[in-house]
Amino acid sequence: MSNHHDQASGHPDMDYAEHDKTYEMFINLAKYGTIFCVLLLVFMAVTLL
Repeated sequence: MSNHHDQASGHPDMDYAEHDKTYEMFINLAKYGTIFCVLLLVFMAVTLL
C-alpha cells in the first residue's frame, strides 16, 4: 500500500503507520496462504492418485 498518508489530510486519531503494517500483513497472509493451499493440493494429487 502506498505510504502517502500525512496527518493533515486524515483523521488525527488514525494511526496510518499501524494501518499500513496491518494491511501488509493481511496481504502477505493471503498470498502465502494461497500458495500453501495450491502446493498442498498438488502434493495430494501426486501422492493420493
